[in-house]
Amino acid sequence: MEHNFKMGTQKSTVVVTGASSGVGLYAAKALAQRGWHVVMACRDLPKAENAAKSVGMTPDSYTIMKIDLGSLDSVRQFVQDFRATGRSLDALVCNAAIYMPLIKEPLRSPEGYELTMTTNHLGHFLLCNLMLEDLKNSPASDRRLVILGTVTHNPDELGGKIPPQPDLGNFEGFEAGFKPPISMANGKKFEPVKAYKDSKVCNILTMRELHRRYHESTGITFSSLYPGCVADTPLFRNHYPLFQKIFPWFQKNITGGYVSQELAGDRVAAVVADPEYRQSGAYLSWGNRQKKEGKSFVQRVSPQARDDAKGERMWDLSAKLVGLT
Repeated sequence: MEHNFKMGTQKSTVVVTGASSGVGLYAAKALAQRGWHVVMACRDLPKAENAAKSVGMTPDSYTIMKIDLGSLDSVRQFVQDFRATGRSLDALVCNAAIYMPLIKEPLRSPEGYELTMTTNHLGHFLLCNLMLEDLKNSPASDRRLVILGTVTHNPDELGGKIPPQPDLGNFEGFEAGFKPPISMANGKKFEPVKAYKDSKVCNILTMRELHRRYHESTGITFSSLYPGCVADTPLFRNHYPLFQKIFPWFQKNITGGYVSQELAGDRVAAVVADPEYRQSGAYLSWGNRQKKEGKSFVQRVSPQARDDAKGERMWDLSAKLVGLT
């Protein structure tokens, strides 16, 4: 098959999950503006196409490919589809997330697992493990895998003090197979907000374990970031309408923590592309009140998220749940 580009002129390629709205979309836009080719990995292809057009991305700067992180089969299919394009993979951004604070009963993935943890953690865990091969095989000297974090994972931070707080227990729910009637990592009663926070702790544990297991041997940079409080992101679309109005106002006028989707997207792009962000194993934050000048700093993650024994257990049990063992 003839390629119409010469090696050397090929753009760097980044995969961004959940790139059809919010921070993912603006990260895709910012990376395209920096000369990257962005694979927008999304559930809803027409929505992604409209979104890319709406922010002015040029047609040659992106490819839209289907992935539903709530289905492990869909994740595997995406990896096959990506490999069929013949592109090398230089960076992977795990951004997609669902947050459903108002549901009373857990939703389930096709495998029978609780959907928030599947979409936010297990789907990405499988994707990272499968695409590690593609990152390793990239000819680029600087390859990165970036997982989006959130302040709500960390009860030591003001934004993380609001209950319910994340608690993975000893992964009793994972160990028991995570299928009905089990819906939570710790095997306890379903709480939709806690399911989201638990999944974000797992995201950080995943980044730290990837770093511990693979950074030295591969040279890949693994990191997470909290780009600031993006209070009007579509992540909150399943919340009370009043919350959707008040929360951005509160963050803009009371806490000063508000960050626009565009600025958050720029920060994600910087962590993917800029030389200063080559520190592997780091959790980067732009904070809210601590750092008014808008500079990033490496932040200590929550006690649970820095517990290496927990990280190892999360890894082994997740690998089993997604069929990697």
